[in-house]
Order: sequence, then structure tokens, then C-alpha cells
Amino acid sequence: MPESVSPTALVVVDCQYDFVEGSLACQHSHEAVDFITDFINEHPDLQVCYSADWHSPENHSFLEHGGTWPPHCVQNTPGAELDKNFERKISSESQKPSQENIFYKGVDDLVEEYSAFEAKNAAGQVLHEILPQDVVVAGIASEFCVRETVLALNKAGFNVSLLSPGLAFVDLEQHQKNLADLRRQGITIIGEEQ
Repeated sequence: MPESVSPTALVVVDCQYDFVEGSLACQHSHEAVDFITDFINEHPDLQVCYSADWHSPENHSFLEHGGTWPPHCVQNTPGAELDKNFERKISSESQKPSQENIFYKGVDDLVEEYSAFEAKNAAGQVLHEILPQDVVVAGIASEFCVRETVLALNKAGFNVSLLSPGLAFVDLEQHQKNLADLRRQGITIIGEEQ
């Protein structure tokens, strides 16, 4: 690969405990995390970025405040932490979660922010501003935050691929419909579909 070309980036969407086994646990979540960590280890030159829901207790997406969802990923709680397997299993230090490569979203209590496109890290860098042209996306949940992240990146002109075995989902049928719809929109689906 020429030096002037950035390595492909992987965006790992919202692989947090509330979505893996907590208040909004998704189907295929443990398998998705295992696949993603293996994929990262197989691609040591990959730029890895993690998005994370980062809500205050007053977030308007929560049922008790008129939203759709039970409380989840509340800032500085165990449910908001990224799955520990990213720390345990990934070989390269630069690819493990860190202050530089975790990008937070859903910080504004009044905005339902599914997409990680505008998520920011601790230094205030915006995710889409630091990504190379070719981006692979995986994570949770296929029909919601993953879908909206992929659509936003695609609309902005990135070459987006979706890593199917690295996806968890709320509902299998809706997940399959989502993959079919994204494929129709020109998104490349990598790997065997669930």
C-alpha cells in the first residue's frame, strides 16, 4: 500500500455492556464482539475507532422522559463501558480502546443520536473528520446505530462496507431487512449473514 494512502478504518459501534448483556441486550452480541476482536487481530494495520452512547440520566431517549428506550449507557456506569474483551483480546495497544479512539455520542439530552458520524473523542475530535476514505463498520445494533452510522458515512462520500458477522441486532427479521436495504443502497456486505 502506498505511504500516502491511509489504512482502512474500522468503526466499532456501541459495543457497550448495556447492549451486550444489560438493559438493552441484543441478539448475537457476544459472538459479534468475538468476531470483531479476531478481525482486528488479523488486521494489525487497521485504524480502529469505537463509538459509545454516553447519556446523562435525564436523556430524552429514555422511557421515563418520554423516549423509546429503557435507561442505558448512562455516563460513568458499568453499562456504558465497552466490552472488556476489546482490552483483553486485542494484541496491538494502538487498536485497544483509549481516550483517543473512543468517540462519544448521545451526549445532548434532547437529541436522539443513533449515528456515530458526529461523535467526539475526549479531545473534541469528530469521528468523520479523522477517518480515511475506506471504512468498515461493525457493532450494535444493526437496525439502529449501525445502520444510521453507515448511511451517514455513505452520504458523506465514504466507501463504506459492513462486517456482517460483527453485528448484533434487536430483531433478526429486522436485521435481515436492514442488510438487504443497505445492499440495495450500494453498501458492501462482508462475510456470511446471520
